[in-house]
Amino acid sequence: MSDDAQPEIIVRPVRDVDAEALGRVHAACWHETYDHLISTAALEKVSPRRMAELWTNWAAQGPDFKMHAALADGEIVGFVGSGPARDKDAPAFRELYFIYLLEAYQGTGLGKRLFDAAVEQDEPLYLWVAEDNPRAHRFYDRNGFHLDGAKHTEPFLGETLTEVRFVRP
Repeated sequence: MSDDAQPEIIVRPVRDVDAEALGRVHAACWHETYDHLISTAALEKVSPRRMAELWTNWAAQGPDFKMHAALADGEIVGFVGSGPARDKDAPAFRELYFIYLLEAYQGTGLGKRLFDAAVEQDEPLYLWVAEDNPRAHRFYDRNGFHLDGAKHTEPFLGETLTEVRFVRP
């Protein structure tokens, strides 16, 4: 995103018709985010089509789930999702499942707008994030989260990814 162009930015709930565009952006964000953590061969398995299939299911989960997309000049450039906690030992009732924004739009305030669309102000919640993702760690620190000491290693694209848990009380 160039400094001289100011695109029209909106954040709105995800729609069924967004699945294909979300799949493309999701795949691109994974490549941008995980290229230093996961092998190129594993990342090449991430296809926009497969991600679009996942979005078809995620977009229709019900009222307890908040899924929003960020659009710049009508094109999806990021997304966020939150919903009921999935962990048995969850430190809060609500979990931030994901927030991804194309690299070109990071640092513009759009990530915060996405975050605010998915969670209530001061709502206690938690999330898992890659241990080696300092930019994301700084974002969550700025938004009132702290590491609670929990860590796990998850299978990810046929490899493993170590994640740490952030909590906002």
